[in-house]
Amino acid sequence: MLQLLSKKSIAMAIFIPNFIFSLLICIAKCSPPQDPIKCAYQTFNCTIKNTYGTFPDRTICRAAEVVYPSTEDELISIVANATMLKRKMKVATRTSHSIPKLVCPYGENGLIISTKNLIRTINVDQSSMTMSVESGMILRELISKAAAAGLALPYAPYWWGVTVGGLLGTGAHGSTLWGLGSSVHDYVVQLRIVTPAGADEGYAKVRVLGSNDPELNAAKVSLGVLGIISQVTLKLQPMFKRSITFLEMSDSNFEDQATIFGKQHEFADCSWYPSQRKVIYRIDDRIVTDALGNGLNDFIGFRPTSSLVLAAERSAEESHESLNDGNGKCINAATTSSVLKMSAYGYTNDGILFRGYPVVGYHNRLQSSGSCLNGIEDALITVCPWDPRVEGLFFHQTTFTIGFSRIKDFIEDIKNLVNLVPKALCGIEIYNGILMRYVTASSAYLGKQEDGIDFDITYYRSKDPNMPRLYEDILEEIEQMAIFKYGGLPHWGKNRNVAFIGVINKYGNANEFLRVKEIYDPDGLFSSEWTDQILGLKDGMSILKEGCALEGLCICSEDIHCAPKMGYFCRPGRIYNDARVCTRLST
Repeated sequence: MLQLLSKKSIAMAIFIPNFIFSLLICIAKCSPPQDPIKCAYQTFNCTIKNTYGTFPDRTICRAAEVVYPSTEDELISIVANATMLKRKMKVATRTSHSIPKLVCPYGENGLIISTKNLIRTINVDQSSMTMSVESGMILRELISKAAAAGLALPYAPYWWGVTVGGLLGTGAHGSTLWGLGSSVHDYVVQLRIVTPAGADEGYAKVRVLGSNDPELNAAKVSLGVLGIISQVTLKLQPMFKRSITFLEMSDSNFEDQATIFGKQHEFADCSWYPSQRKVIYRIDDRIVTDALGNGLNDFIGFRPTSSLVLAAERSAEESHESLNDGNGKCINAATTSSVLKMSAYGYTNDGILFRGYPVVGYHNRLQSSGSCLNGIEDALITVCPWDPRVEGLFFHQTTFTIGFSRIKDFIEDIKNLVNLVPKALCGIEIYNGILMRYVTASSAYLGKQEDGIDFDITYYRSKDPNMPRLYEDILEEIEQMAIFKYGGLPHWGKNRNVAFIGVINKYGNANEFLRVKEIYDPDGLFSSEWTDQILGLKDGMSILKEGCALEGLCICSEDIHCAPKMGYFCRPGRIYNDARVCTRLST
């Protein structure tokens, strides 16, 4: 089966069969994503999952109850009652796109507070170019409402199905080295957050943090452990147009070009196909608003997709894996990238047809997409491709930022691995290769620590946690090189457990963040076992058990952590000897 790719900024990557590409343009219906929260009785005895249906350790998160406040006053009352009872709490969004277990309360008796109904626009001030919204508003609505006032959020994730609170909590971003950088949280000028309080303050309080308040640096990327953001005020810009051209070139000098390219174009990014030895450069710049063009980004990977076709695609990928068919994956990847190029990556010049580059249009029509989120229920005939209710995509994501001074060496190391095993990365090229976005150092305590490039790698995940993947060792070696050899910072909303080992030690202001956490929530009511682990407050990030390295729950130290009965043993990496990877002895 032929496949198309997706490009992400919750970014997530997906593929869609190219032989139905022309049909997808006309699809208007699509079963929207399911509510991630399910309760056995009304709002009690609940479970919560992410939008992909599975956390990295495949456990099910449970809570005794879920509540849906509609106003800040209701939110204050809920937090106050839970604080008085010393009850554990966690915030959940309507889409739940974070891969790690950030939404899971501690134990099974906790309270989930959903921001599903906190979706109002509080104020739009055209003179100051600011916009205040509730934290449950999704990015699509923020972009639309800002555009209606002639304003624009300059940089944002490419998938518009994330909420304002969610994208702030995980440090979500777009791609730029210009202005204040690509992270949305660096455009926050005020934030209202509801936190626990003492009895003398009614057990809950609203903290209003302005741009001059140093505690804003803790709250604007908080992993949800400080409290619940109720409202956010963002600094926007006047609406503008962009000009976009995708250019395919050899990767022969990519290790040098990668750091240069982002400084040449405001919205630049790259999609690297290491096994095909090519790069897709996104030449993307701001232009005057009177330039002709009404282009639209309706990225193919974020459109409604037939559930029957998704099932066939998944079956084909599983066949490649079970047969160790590297050639099949490489043929598929080459065909996929070729067809995606021919389809202009889902961009059109007028919202209907693609007639050629550059694609020129207003920023709000080009910066993000996600039409599968908008559909009318059609009984799962069509869905977002990652919808777990059908046999569709099921994948791991390894996403990390590496500083500019180390980019060249990292890219060269990947090239060296490809030279040793040329077919090893064809599998990730079915998922749009390695998406590379430019990021800048942030004032947020848990934000980016330096200017660099964010590498987003998506790849096949087996439904069987004990089943090794084709070329398992190569991807594990890249992951460990990135995180440990090159000090990569993992994306808070993506990744497997391995990426978060010792992560808090990479943040220069980690102690300041923990100080604010102690002030805002001294009893840790908004913390969980998972957040305590990633913040270095508790051991247990690595889960040592049979087959744990296959799912990224541990770095193997014994053969039993791999799949010795299937011929996969724990061995050093091919070029990074400090890596410990699961590899077939015959390779």
